[in-house]
Amino acid sequence: MVERGNPNKQSLPVLQKPPGYRDPNAPHPPSKPKPPQLRKTLPPSFPHRRRRSRHCCRCCCLLSALLLLFSAAAAALFYLWSKPHLPIFHLQYLQTPLLKIAVKPDGTFLSAQTVVRIQATNPNGKFQFFYGRSQARITVEDGVDLGSGDFPRFGQSQKNTTVMKFSSQVKEAMIDDGVGSSLKARVRSRRVFVHVEVRTRFGVRLGSWSLGKVGIRVLCGGTLKRLQGGERPQCKINLLKWINLN
Repeated sequence: MVERGNPNKQSLPVLQKPPGYRDPNAPHPPSKPKPPQLRKTLPPSFPHRRRRSRHCCRCCCLLSALLLLFSAAAAALFYLWSKPHLPIFHLQYLQTPLLKIAVKPDGTFLSAQTVVRIQATNPNGKFQFFYGRSQARITVEDGVDLGSGDFPRFGQSQKNTTVMKFSSQVKEAMIDDGVGSSLKARVRSRRVFVHVEVRTRFGVRLGSWSLGKVGIRVLCGGTLKRLQGGERPQCKINLLKWINLN
């Protein structure tokens, strides 16, 4: 028998599928392969270079320390072998054949003649000394100038002594009246102090090796009474105008 439908019965509306709905009975679509994951690029490291640089620094420091140690040892051995000494100077002789102070209406005048001998000694057994041309300037108290003299260049072998002789003179040089009066009184009693300054150039030689000359000043002095009585004071050696070497 055929069932007849009810003509008065209304058909139900078809429901819309929501977005993203999947029919569970529908075949699954083929899955897409996942893209390969990219590896993060790490910053390059240089462990070997750092180790090498540290190793080089250590080697350089060690080499420098060894060189300094060897240099100090060589210098000490050289000093013990050579036993170097500075030259020794003495004011051996000083005479004033003429030392006259004249007071005139137009001023005070000084006339003087001076003879100076300075003994230079090389006490070394291995070093030789050599000197350039030397000039001696002779003054008395208050800076009164008695003139200057020269001595030619010379050399000194080991354990050698050389006497440098300087002669100077001034004739009627005008000086201050007060200084002249005070100097005249001290000349009578031979208490006037005389300064001798020798400027020269000094060098050292050891075999074929030589050190270039340097400028030095030899400073000597004493009172006329003591010097003419036989006193021989030792002189000072001055370098660069402010370094005293002895």
